[in-house]
Amino acid sequence: MSIVLDLGGLGRADLAVGPSALSELMASLHVLAEPEHHPEAVGWTARAAAAGDELREELSVFAPLWARFRCRLFFPRALPPVAGLDEELSALAALPAEEFLELVAPGVLGTNALSVPSARELRAGTAAAEDYARRCLRRSYARGELARQLVAAPLELRDRLLAVLRAADAAFFAEDWRTLRPALEDHAREVRRRLTARSPAEVLTELLPTAARVGPGERVRLDKLQIDEVKVAPRPLVLVPSARVWPHLTVKHEHPSCVVVQYAARGTAPAGQLTLRDLHDRLMALTSPARMELCRHLLGEPITTSELAARLGSTEPQVSRALRTLRDAGLLRSTRDGKLVRHRLATDVVQRLGHDVLATVAR
Repeated sequence: MSIVLDLGGLGRADLAVGPSALSELMASLHVLAEPEHHPEAVGWTARAAAAGDELREELSVFAPLWARFRCRLFFPRALPPVAGLDEELSALAALPAEEFLELVAPGVLGTNALSVPSARELRAGTAAAEDYARRCLRRSYARGELARQLVAAPLELRDRLLAVLRAADAAFFAEDWRTLRPALEDHAREVRRRLTARSPAEVLTELLPTAARVGPGERVRLDKLQIDEVKVAPRPLVLVPSARVWPHLTVKHEHPSCVVVQYAARGTAPAGQLTLRDLHDRLMALTSPARMELCRHLLGEPITTSELAARLGSTEPQVSRALRTLRDAGLLRSTRDGKLVRHRLATDVVQRLGHDVLATVAR
């Protein structure tokens, strides 16, 4: 599954790169809400989770907004993105009821598979609003309750959300952002420098390890749990580097203002991220009982092909084919010792496989 961004017709002035404190706060709140997706952040999560009970309860109320779907409210809607949280929260505080509804209602529902009524239809007591609240409730009690409050009093919910975000900033995010912001801004400057010499599609495929150029033109395929093709122009494209978003890659394209891609900045994600095809090949290499038996011998010590064949009662060509499959999947390392070539299982790769599966599925 993938989402394809068609960048054709996108000029350099239509592309902005920069960190957003509000988007980073949202990514941080997602880590707190779903720490099992982010074992790499366990230390930070423990510190941030030490916030008071009242704040934790309020964060749980709004957690559907920063679940997998990610509410559009937390992403830039103008160029360039603003890196200061105070400015971004002030802009949210100034949103009229109808615009707040438009941005938040899809996030409460939390899926692209179901349509959301227009903000004008989502008025308390209307059939459209009642149907919307029922659909949210079918997804979860928390979503249903949030939908009911949104329809009944959108501005009250806006102010309550702003209070929660400010409390989270005071409790843990402000200190974290002071540390993260300089590196993210340095990264953004480097990306902007690259854009002066390369096309947006080239830069995007360099930035995202699981991205690839496809077909003719400026089209980039992103490995996502979505099937979609998005024509970006005439809207601008905003790239938002993040230190907390990994292993997720967030693409928000439903709003007319701009298309946003929030991605893990350089140095914030483990090296060697797998594509879906790489993961499939690695898992398939271990499904064969014969290759699994081979792995047991390769685990103990470096060993030659001929010795493996003798141990297994097999021929050297058969063993060579099995070794090639493991090597192609990245599960085997071979070293030359004079005239001999010795093989050994890449134990670090095997140990990381469970985490690779989780990261690829979560993307």
